[in-house]
Amino acid sequence: MPSLRQLVTALLAPGLLGLALLAGPALPAAADPHAPADPHAPADPNARNPAPVDPAPVDPAPVDPAPVDPGPAADAATTTWGVAPATADGPDGRVSYRLEIAPGGEHTDHVAVTNFSERPATFALLASDGVVTSEGTFDLLPTGEQPVDGGAWVALAPAVEVAGGATAVVPFTVRVPADATPGDHPAGVVATLSRPSSGESGAVLVDSRVGARLHLRVTGEVRPVAEVTDVSARYTPSWNPFAPGTLELEWSVANTGNVRVGAQQTLAVDAVAGLAAVDATTVATQREVLPGQRARAAASVPVWPLARLDAQLVSRHAAVGDDVVAVGIAPSSAVATVWAVPWAQLALLVALGGLGWVVARARRTRRRRLDDALAAARAQGAREAAARAVPVAG
Repeated sequence: MPSLRQLVTALLAPGLLGLALLAGPALPAAADPHAPADPHAPADPNARNPAPVDPAPVDPAPVDPAPVDPGPAADAATTTWGVAPATADGPDGRVSYRLEIAPGGEHTDHVAVTNFSERPATFALLASDGVVTSEGTFDLLPTGEQPVDGGAWVALAPAVEVAGGATAVVPFTVRVPADATPGDHPAGVVATLSRPSSGESGAVLVDSRVGARLHLRVTGEVRPVAEVTDVSARYTPSWNPFAPGTLELEWSVANTGNVRVGAQQTLAVDAVAGLAAVDATTVATQREVLPGQRARAAASVPVWPLARLDAQLVSRHAAVGDDVVAVGIAPSSAVATVWAVPWAQLALLVALGGLGWVVARARRTRRRRLDDALAAARAQGAREAAARAVPVAG
């Protein structure tokens, strides 16, 4: 009789044989055709016609150890620089230029350009007119747009080359025309460096500019004047009868004088019968508005719909920074009227009125039915009492 070990061996042998057949002999690893042959490796007995191996090593291509010059594009991307007012000896600590020149006069000053990078760079120099952006910051006209005011009166070299870690001082001259109008003519002097940049329309040149502001005032009569113009108002009701709507206003502060001014606007809203819907509150501030320019502003306040709303804007003005303005600056005001119909509140009143009418009618109907039922009960009681009454003999 076979033992237990013999029976297990007989049962597992076919399966082990099948696994061995499926596995087959181990495949050799794929050889790299470019790898040099190993002279100590044994010959493959299964190879029929092995290809001859060239024992000579491949001569790699020569590598030029000289570094590649990144060119001006890399310079523009990595160069940092600064611009500051200066004397002929170097920067003098001024934050900006403050010049007061008579019509027909001129003044010579200096600008220092410092290259904080290690490599030399050539900077384009230019002067242009000053503007205030929509964010309220001072800037110059875009590169390529010609100045027509104070920036056009500045003459300086078109470019300067500055060694790495060095500072170059460049003189410039401001020549005021004889017919120049008195007042402020803001400008600035900048050093620019261009670099290519890829965009949707292909490669473009991007100018990076660093500059110093030029506060240029032509002597003569100073007229600080600013006014609120182009006021528009719109009321948006809330469909929640227990919440106020929104009064939105937009306006401009126009500098119609000849010197820059700072401005601040307050808003007050009056309703019918002199009811104050919004007390006077500050809604906007402009640090500076340049002569001949205007600043746009907007504000929104919550207001209950009280039929007619009169929004009054008052703009108060003052001199900016260290500017000297000997005369007072008058405030300016404007009024915008809008109608704020209380639709949500009217709808609520109509709904409440309708609900009251329904409740009152239901009450009347219920009381009438109760009265009818009581009258019917009394009549029924009288009839029953009469039927039970015994007639009295005479």
